[in-house]
Amino acid sequence: MTDTENTALKEIFNEARFRQAAREVKAVYPAFDTRRFLKLALADTETLSLMQRLRRMTHALRATLPGEYTQALDILRALAPTMKPGFSTLVLPDYVGQYGQDHFELSMDALKYFTGFGSSEFAVREFLRHDLKRALAIMKVWSRDESDAVRRLASEGSRPRLPWSFRLDAIMADPALTAPILENLRADPSLYVRKSVANHLNDVTKVHHDWVLDRLTTWPIDNPHTAWIAKRALRSLIKEGNSRALALIGAGGAPDVRLSKFAVSPSQVALGERIILSFDLASKSEESQRLVIDYRMHYVKKSGATAAKVFKLKELTLAGGARVSIERTQNIRDFTTRVHYAGRHDVEILVNGVCLAKGYFDLSC
Repeated sequence: MTDTENTALKEIFNEARFRQAAREVKAVYPAFDTRRFLKLALADTETLSLMQRLRRMTHALRATLPGEYTQALDILRALAPTMKPGFSTLVLPDYVGQYGQDHFELSMDALKYFTGFGSSEFAVREFLRHDLKRALAIMKVWSRDESDAVRRLASEGSRPRLPWSFRLDAIMADPALTAPILENLRADPSLYVRKSVANHLNDVTKVHHDWVLDRLTTWPIDNPHTAWIAKRALRSLIKEGNSRALALIGAGGAPDVRLSKFAVSPSQVALGERIILSFDLASKSEESQRLVIDYRMHYVKKSGATAAKVFKLKELTLAGGARVSIERTQNIRDFTTRVHYAGRHDVEILVNGVCLAKGYFDLSC
């Protein structure tokens, strides 16, 4: 993420949004102290990140809503349908996550309600951390809810490695804890839910890939919804060339193909330019083959060593005796998450996890 993108995200909670929030609260709670809220909320906001600004709004509401939690919650429930849609609605579940631990059942019900206006995925983790067994029992019920937002909350909120949140170490250590939730959602009709289930499982593959593979082998992969989840859940393992993962998506076994005319051009590039990868792939078999084609880039690090990263290139079914030409362009530019260094960058073409060709380009920075 670039600095410009970071700045744009932070502006979700700019002064105008805080003032709008004050008006929205005032409309449902006439006794609201707008001046105090804004004084607390706007102090040094330029120094705060996106999530810190969200938490600042939560703290400012805590100081200006009734001190009795249940009274404040009633106001927030009334506020929810009137708020401008967007990321800022996360302040509602955030308030619950920060101050509702002593009202467990009431607060969990509030999170279920608020998730329909944005998402309660971050806040519910506070309750999982506070009482894992109790929270998971409620979230298992949510996984059968008629609302796709609530069903997604059951999976997304219990993800072991949810981005922008703390890790749930207990679930990371024992993924079976959330298995009942995932089982209920394994063929969910909602893409919104299926993405979450797949991401949840992909989190688990980082430590317990055999557990995920064992579970997926028991799922009805002939169901298109389940097959979609499985393929996305295994994306990290597929990139690594894991044979079991490839077999589950129908690309198991060594590819019976011939790769020719592989080229990386130009062979010398400057930062900001692009390279083109091209090659031909011909079947040596009389049978059709399901092929997963990736490329692995060996990036030069500051130390001079290299670090490999696999990129998706193409998936296809190659008919017996058929031939296909493949080309991919990649821009060589810096990101917040990747800085390039001068030197030789090796490139490999992987077919069903097997390296069939190698090339390189020299980068000048």
